[in-house]
Amino acid sequence: MKTNAQAVQADKLIFFGILLFLIGLTAGLIVHNMANPRMALSAHLEGVMNGMFLVILGLIWKRLMLSDILLKTAYRLVIYGSFANFIAVMLAALTGFGKMMPIAGGKDGKGFTESVISFLLVTLSISMLAVCIIVLIGFYKKMKYNNQIE
Repeated sequence: MKTNAQAVQADKLIFFGILLFLIGLTAGLIVHNMANPRMALSAHLEGVMNGMFLVILGLIWKRLMLSDILLKTAYRLVIYGSFANFIAVMLAALTGFGKMMPIAGGKDGKGFTESVISFLLVTLSISMLAVCIIVLIGFYKKMKYNNQIE
């Protein structure tokens, strides 16, 4: 059930993955300049790990057996979730805010910035959980299909 759209999405996932990986590496160079260096280190790791996740997902994307709607939904959610993750943590590193991330030293910020960080963290979490479920379903269907042939 490979479609041309699926192949294009796979290539874009790899491209955006390498881009996010590069952004994450670059963030690692400025960790010491942030209001919260520990959070900046987390942002660096988020960029690198989410970049690798996008590349890996791009490599297996053509193996998923999903409807075009589910493929498009998962594609959009994973791009949003992976970049929102980096942005939320980097914004927390720049400002020192991020009450939802106390282990990394996030402090309770006031106003718009804290609201943006919290919104991104909640929505990216939901997005990434949905992506994992959709991908598992698509890969399970592929495995089930392959077992029926043998």
